Amino acid sequence: MKRNTGNYLKSPDLLPITHKEKSISTAGFFFMWIGMSVLLATFAIGAAGVQSIPLGWVVTATFIGSLAIGIFITLIGDIGIEHGISFPVYMRAPFGIIGTHFPSIIRAVSASFWFGVNTYFGATAISVILTILYGFDNWFICFLVFALFQLINTALGIKWVERFAEISVPFIVIVSIWMYSTLSSQALEQGKNVWTWVESPVSGVATITAFVVVVFANMGFWATLGADIPTISRHIKAPKFERNWFKRNKGTLIGSVIALPLTGCFMIMVGAASFTAASTNNPVIALQDSTTGWMLWVLLIMVILTQWSTNISANLVPASAIYSNAGGPKVSYGVAVFIAGIVGIVIQPWNVMDVILTALLIIGAILSSITGVLFVDYYVLRKRRVNVHDLYKNDGQYYYWKGINVAGFLSWIIGGGVACLFLDFSFIIGFVVGAAAYYVLAKYWWFKKYNQNEIEDPDDEKYLGITVGRDWVIDTDVELDKKDDAAG
Repeated sequence: MKRNTGNYLKSPDLLPITHKEKSISTAGFFFMWIGMSVLLATFAIGAAGVQSIPLGWVVTATFIGSLAIGIFITLIGDIGIEHGISFPVYMRAPFGIIGTHFPSIIRAVSASFWFGVNTYFGATAISVILTILYGFDNWFICFLVFALFQLINTALGIKWVERFAEISVPFIVIVSIWMYSTLSSQALEQGKNVWTWVESPVSGVATITAFVVVVFANMGFWATLGADIPTISRHIKAPKFERNWFKRNKGTLIGSVIALPLTGCFMIMVGAASFTAASTNNPVIALQDSTTGWMLWVLLIMVILTQWSTNISANLVPASAIYSNAGGPKVSYGVAVFIAGIVGIVIQPWNVMDVILTALLIIGAILSSITGVLFVDYYVLRKRRVNVHDLYKNDGQYYYWKGINVAGFLSWIIGGGVACLFLDFSFIIGFVVGAAAYYVLAKYWWFKKYNQNEIEDPDDEKYLGITVGRDWVIDTDVELDKKDDAAG
């Protein structure tokens, strides 16, 4: 059968994943989450927290925030579990087959930014350690080589991403425990107990504010993955004919509400211990001056594995799906991976570090409302039923007005705009405002103009996926596609 080259919506890499093609196990996704949770930004939250409140409160706030965002991630992840479709494909429903590109590309650029930033952090640490060991001092070469290996790993496919996590996680956990123990001992030698020492203690209302900021910092950090988790979850194994939401989403649930909170809390402890002992949020920097010999090699491997495991799962995979969606059949998944890498390099993170974190916070705020829009569109309005075939049609029900769902765009702008006014609490504000706006605009205005089949006729057999044992199969035959368009 000929592959469709005329309809960019039917790019082979974006077609629904069938039940047999799902390759990530529950354990595999659990390990992926551990790998994603260990990175400099997580350490930074712990370091920032103990500047105002004791570590016990910081850990509690981290657990609450991580658990909450984990629940949101699992909820949106059902899109991938149920229908086997990725984030940019489902976005055609609330934003239109053309409109999907605008918010999706912003998410992809954000992920590419993070790829560049994490690779830069890793490369500088690698260069420092190599300088100590061998006198080799060239962070830019380290950056390019480090980036290339991550891109190749991701381009090999999602199964290789899972395998990397399974191999790297045991080492990461063991070294992290060593880091915490060593840094805590160094702090004690200075007369500081990491669980009681606070740099500038606050009291009263300020304590509550500092606690809440840590909660939402953890939520905001993973807000972008909360939107595009279907790109990963569509590969997670799930049982057919399972109507119990918890059983069907067990794979995503165990990773997002167990692995994420537990790993996040421990890495917060490592970051806090690093700041207490050496006034830096980077434990690698805190330890490299006092470490010699083979332990420097351990730190070097730790740097590589932590940034690598986060980048390939949380940044490169989601960004690649979006670039492939925007480029159509000519941009395969492998090509899209390298596009994501090139964008991450072109931004030159080493030159924009003073503003990049603020910029990413703003992007995160803007994207937080998308999660609210997705939640309402999928659960409240469509009740998990989706006319998947029309997601791949140029003239289907998701074409709307010139390919754009105006209700989705207005809700995104309203929710994102309000969230930008409250960056510390952006995720929850953007989610609530975006969700409320979309519910009103879509239900009482837009879908009155553009009827949605699955809303008008919520038939399980027609519009559910794995729950009724269906694999969505999209016909990619060129001639049939032309006939469909002519009939439309």
